[in-house]
Amino acid sequence: MLKNYFKIAFRNLIKNKVYSFINISGLAVGMAATIMIGLWVTDELNFNNHFENKETIAQIFQSQTINNTIGTGPAIPRPLEFALRQDHKDNFKHIVMSSWEQPRYLKFGETNIYRTGNAMQEGATDMLDLDIIAGVKDGLKEKHSIMLSESAAHALFGNDTALGKIVKVNNEDDLVVTAIYKDIPANNSFSDMKYIIPWKHYITTQDWIEWSKESWGNNSFQLFVQINANTTMDVVNSKISDVKKNASSETAQFNPQLFLLPMKDWYLRSEFENGVQSGGRIENVWLFGIIGLFILLLACINFVNLSTARSEKRATEVGIRKSIGSQRSQLIFQFLSESFLIVFLSFIVALGLVLLFLNGFNNLASKAIVFPWTSLQFWLIALVFVIITAFLAGSYPALYLSSFNPVTVLKGTFKSGRYSSLPRKILVVAQFTVSVALIIGTLVVMNQIQFSKDRPVGYDKEGLIQIPVMSNEFIGKKDIMRNQFIASGGALEMTGTSGPMTNVWSNRSGYTWDGKPEGFQEDLAYTSVSYEFVETLGLKVLEGRGFSRAFASDSNAVLLNETAVKYMNIKNPIGKYIRDSDTEDQNPPLKIVGVVEDMIIQSPYSPVKQAMYVFDSEDNTAFYNVRLNPEKSTSENLALIETVFKKNFPNTPFDYQFVDEEYGAKFKSEERVASLARVFTALAIFISCLGLFGLASFVAEQRTKEIGVRKVLGASISQLWLLLSKDFITLVIIALLIASPLAYYIMGQWLQKFSYRTTVSWDVFAIACFGALIITLITVSFQAVKAATSNPVKSLRTE
Repeated sequence: MLKNYFKIAFRNLIKNKVYSFINISGLAVGMAATIMIGLWVTDELNFNNHFENKETIAQIFQSQTINNTIGTGPAIPRPLEFALRQDHKDNFKHIVMSSWEQPRYLKFGETNIYRTGNAMQEGATDMLDLDIIAGVKDGLKEKHSIMLSESAAHALFGNDTALGKIVKVNNEDDLVVTAIYKDIPANNSFSDMKYIIPWKHYITTQDWIEWSKESWGNNSFQLFVQINANTTMDVVNSKISDVKKNASSETAQFNPQLFLLPMKDWYLRSEFENGVQSGGRIENVWLFGIIGLFILLLACINFVNLSTARSEKRATEVGIRKSIGSQRSQLIFQFLSESFLIVFLSFIVALGLVLLFLNGFNNLASKAIVFPWTSLQFWLIALVFVIITAFLAGSYPALYLSSFNPVTVLKGTFKSGRYSSLPRKILVVAQFTVSVALIIGTLVVMNQIQFSKDRPVGYDKEGLIQIPVMSNEFIGKKDIMRNQFIASGGALEMTGTSGPMTNVWSNRSGYTWDGKPEGFQEDLAYTSVSYEFVETLGLKVLEGRGFSRAFASDSNAVLLNETAVKYMNIKNPIGKYIRDSDTEDQNPPLKIVGVVEDMIIQSPYSPVKQAMYVFDSEDNTAFYNVRLNPEKSTSENLALIETVFKKNFPNTPFDYQFVDEEYGAKFKSEERVASLARVFTALAIFISCLGLFGLASFVAEQRTKEIGVRKVLGASISQLWLLLSKDFITLVIIALLIASPLAYYIMGQWLQKFSYRTTVSWDVFAIACFGALIITLITVSFQAVKAATSNPVKSLRTE
């Protein structure tokens, strides 16, 4: 019996090739999109799933209140480690101090590579359960040691043994390779950690790190922990929340609150708003998960619509089957078996599409997803997915077709009814409501990105490169390098800075100035810079001047951005002084010599932060910022600059970043969302139009004789085209009226997360509506014109 059901189902597919193609191709595209979104969602949800101890690993975060606003982040002071070890060690299996991920040059012989990594305490290897390929797991025990990832070891040593070899780090420190660990997979927080150096070595590399061990106000480190099995995150949080507040009177005014952020939340739920966890990438996971379900639903709607539209064609079959004894349950099973066959064939095609486009999808989504051939879980989910889709697509047609009265059908008096097309119309409206909402949403995302890109950045980022200063061999050579870069003809100007021009590395407080309100808690972005800062960056000076070699007093000078002047409420700032309350006894106050236009250094979606640019009198340079010569090509300039660089630092690889590219990277997350949204919107439109094409084809076929009569009576092609198209246009217009307010509300809520944001303007709706109508007309017109231009003699000929 089951074999017979599928044989009949297969014959129906062969008999109705066009409708079978539309059903299978629509479902295949919908299922392929859903599978790829499912793989993407799984990859996102499994971020950090590699770590054996993921349920008990956390990072210490702190919230601080500054002028009634709570800011939250992972930067912590070094003394916190000692306080936790002394008073709360029973709660933790591991307490691991860490530097921020930092790129360093690793050299062996003539091979010099540039890799990122961390300085961490010994417990890191056990806490992260690193897979040691060679060497010992406690490879950080020795002060002058280094652990390398498998890929870094291969890049340095090839196929030779790495253990025991000496690696020169940043041309300064000789460290012995004590272990090689397997690279951490891409979808993990430590995937870029290609080396680990001992914490006890790191704290001896710079004086400020040693001084920081007693400074509760210096939040320059990270702290990872693994809690004991006999406790919970909530319990530990209740015990450590006030540790910093109680231990440090200097920072108590900011009401610091400590808490553990579990590893499972680092990637998906790492955003905080006024001290409260407010989401993060999990929003995109939900967004695309819902889009995937909608796309599958659109494909199922096509199946339902075409199946019920052709009900009159199968009415006789149903009548005959019922008259010879078929039960309704048997008919339902028959139609469901047809549905299952179509869905199964669609799934096979969908797998082919996924394999064909997976690499492109990975590039688009910045992922490294591998098709899970060997995953039993995937195939079980796929089987359930096929069965549910078959029921979702086939249940209504099966129930509808099996309900026909055999007497009415076999008498030839069966008509599908005045309102039989209403469900189809509702489903078409639903399809285009989703499609139009996706179009509007995609346009709003693209507008928001472009709106932020068009925002004035406050400096000229074009033709500006930044060269990282990696080691002590650069100290004292800033002016020498500037002069030689300019003399080479490859550069117009150069300045040194303590941080990049695309991020804030340091925030400071503890300053006083005349007119400072009582109890005001300042928070200033701090960057030390050298001469020619204004000239190199192309900054606009609003008041005063930039740093000048003509003024010896500039060694104690400071520039403020315009936001800082407003924030500090300083009237007529030029010539006024800012005092550092922590070092006032040792250092003279800073004299304000200029006010510069705001620069966007942090997020382009947020307001510019109040910033101070202090003259660098101690050579704290971390980057050489070089303005390239516009009269030469970029490649020629870089060749000249590299020649000068290699002459002065022959053992250091020449590395640089274009500032405009680093700034552009700030948009990558939103651009990925926009790119994925564009693709899935296009698929939704394609599926909707495929169904519309099928329905238009059926309507044209159903009204063949009517069209023939109208042509004989003198109807023009345009009149017949309008006759066949108007019903579909009406449905799409209804969809537009539903989708527009819905999309306006949803995208309005999405924009709220950006401080600097565009508006949902009328032109977005105009483009979406006009586009949807044009697409509908093109889709329907093919069948309408074909029917209108057919020979009426053939359509009116008696069988």
